[in-house]
Formats: sequence, C-alpha cells, structure tokens
Amino acid sequence: MDKSIEEEVTVKRKKKTRIIVIIIVGIIIGGIFTLRAYIKPSIATSEFTTAVAETGDIENTINATGEVLPEFEEVLTSPINAAVRNVLMDAGTKVKAGQSILTLDKSSAETDFDKLKFQIESKENEIRKLKFDLEKTFYDINSNNNIKQLRIANFKDAVASAQRLYKAGGGTKEDIEQAQLNLKVAELEKQQLENEIKNKQQTMKIEIREAEIALAIQKNDQQALKRKLDLANVIATREGVVTWVNKNIGASIKEGESLARIANLSSYKVAGSISDNMLDQLHNNMPAIIRINDIQLRGSVASVSPAVSNSIVSFEVQLDEKNNKLLRPNMKVDVFLITETRSKVIRVNNGAAFKGSNQQEVFVLNNGKAVRRNVKTGLSNFDYIEIISGIKAGETVITSDMSKYAYSKEISITN
Repeated sequence: MDKSIEEEVTVKRKKKTRIIVIIIVGIIIGGIFTLRAYIKPSIATSEFTTAVAETGDIENTINATGEVLPEFEEVLTSPINAAVRNVLMDAGTKVKAGQSILTLDKSSAETDFDKLKFQIESKENEIRKLKFDLEKTFYDINSNNNIKQLRIANFKDAVASAQRLYKAGGGTKEDIEQAQLNLKVAELEKQQLENEIKNKQQTMKIEIREAEIALAIQKNDQQALKRKLDLANVIATREGVVTWVNKNIGASIKEGESLARIANLSSYKVAGSISDNMLDQLHNNMPAIIRINDIQLRGSVASVSPAVSNSIVSFEVQLDEKNNKLLRPNMKVDVFLITETRSKVIRVNNGAAFKGSNQQEVFVLNNGKAVRRNVKTGLSNFDYIEIISGIKAGETVITSDMSKYAYSKEISITN
C-alpha cells in the first residue's frame, strides 16, 4: 500500500517538473522574440540596394531562350553523289551571286548521263524498228487480204457458173453446194484476216506507245540529270557571306548532303525555345524583348512550331531592328515574351527582396530607418515589379535580400 502511494507521488513530481520546464522554455523563447522586436538592428547603406517607386508602364513576361540567326540563309546541297574536289572560299568570305564556292568530282554522274544518252538512242532505234515492222506487217496482211478478195470473186463466179450449168442440165446440185461452200470459207478467211489486221495494228500501236513513254521517261531522267550536273557547279545564287563550307577535300558526298551555307548578315532573326508548359500562352504576333547584355531589342513572334520535342516548343521572333550592330550569328540571348501590359502603375526595380508571392513584406526607407511594410504586387518582369498597394510613388524600397531581418520591424541605417 505504501509502495503504490510513493509511485503516485513520483509521477506527480515528474509531471510538475515537466510543466515547469515547458513554461521556462516558453518564457525564454518569448523573451527572445520580444527583445528582437524592441531591439532595433542596424545595417550599413553599402550592404543593400534600393530603388525608388515610380509611375510607369509594366509588362508581364515569361522567360525563354534564343539564338540569333541570319534572317536569310541559303543551304547549298549536293545534287548528285560526288566527291569534294576543291574548296575555293572559306567561311567568313563575302560572295557575290554567280561566284563559285567549291567544285565537285562529277565523273560518276557524267558516266550515268552518257549511259542514259546511249539508252535513249537505243530506244529511239527500237521505236523506228517497231514502226517499220508495223508497216511491213500491214503491207503483208493487206496483200493477203487483196488475194482473199480475188479468191472470193473467183468463188462467186464459180457459184454462178455451177448454177447455170445445173439449170442447163450440165451440172449437179452437189457442184453448186461445193462452190457455195468454197465461197463461204473464203469469205470467213477474209473476215478472219481483217480482224487479224485490226488486232495487229492495235497491238503494234500499243507497243510503239509503250516504247515512246519509256523513251520520254528516259529523256526526262536525262534532263533532270543534266540540271543536277549544272547545279553541281556549286555557285552562290545571291550576295552574302559564306558562313560554313565543307572543306573535306576528297570526301564522298551523298545527294542532298550540305556543302555550304550563305547568309545575308545585314538582317537577323531570333530562334527561340520555351517549355511546353507555356504553350497555351505562346501565340503569333506576341510582343517579345530580346536582351543582349544590358541592351533590349523589341520584336514579335512570327511563327510557332506545331511540334514539341523533348518538352520544348520552338518559335521564331522577327526583330524590329534587324540590323542592330550587337547582333551576331549563333549568339545566345535571353528572350522575354510579353503576356500582358499595364500603363501608369506604381512600379519598383525588381530584386531579390521580391519572392514572387502577391502578398509579401519589404523594407521601405523612412527618416534614416528601414521600416517593414506589407505590400501587394501584380505584374512583374526582369526589370520591374508592379506595386498594387503598400508603397507610394517616390518612396525608396530596399530591393536586396533581407531575409535575415525577417523578425525585425525596423532597422537603423548607418553610413
């Protein structure tokens, strides 16, 4: 009995001790927060950056990446299977229309051209032979037909003679029937020969037509190969600058393989790419800002690729100032696509102090102090952030990261 009472007393003491410890810890923590609220820290002006709130326009943007490309670039490809014989111009060389850039070994294609030439001559001879055969066959069959006609006439006379003799009593009925049978057989043979003439004519005309079609195909192939051989003289079709050329002399080149690129470096465009998560916000004629160092160029989205590759959507930006001196081929640039614009709003230079939330706290300079203030923000871009409430035009805002002063209401400013 005494033992259970002692255990009960021990449990009560432990509970009491635990409660006392919790109260003491709470008092200490509360004291720390209270001291931090009343003890004002200080910060030197060199430790933070500021911006003055002003009235102006703001554009909400989404970020993308881009690459500067010549607006007009021609890719010269090999029209035939060949080999690079000689390179006449290197990358960076200015070129005029009609100038040769490189030469190809066209011997294999020229051999194919000569082979086609002989095949065409052979096919033409074949057609002439078919026409001669047709004429000869028609002549022979027509001669046989005339002979058949003479035989029919002779058999008709024989029938008439047999009939006269039979009436005069000098012949028999069988003689008449035999003569009539001979006539009928001759007429059927003539009819058969006439059908044979028609069929033979049709067949040979079809054969000639097929040969003529085959000849026309070969001539078209020859003309196409002739055009390819002419194009194999790799020349510039417009004035520009050679941006790349295949310098592998002796290397085998397949038909359609790139040989050189010629670009007009007086005007540029930007090839952009962005995550497909932003596809619903991307559209043609969308305003865009191209940033090169601290310089901004304006433009608009000219086209959007319908295909998505590796979760990336490609688009093209047409620049308002296509010949800006800062533009260089294959230069990587930042692209900011403008989704919305507002005029005459309060705006502040964007900085680390703004964390992206619509409701946040920043420090505003007031009589040598930095005072914490709750603000509501709106649109934002790389340069500015819109202030909907909490800051007035003309007030100075600390834009650098102040997270280590998260529990301070005021900060003293020192020089």
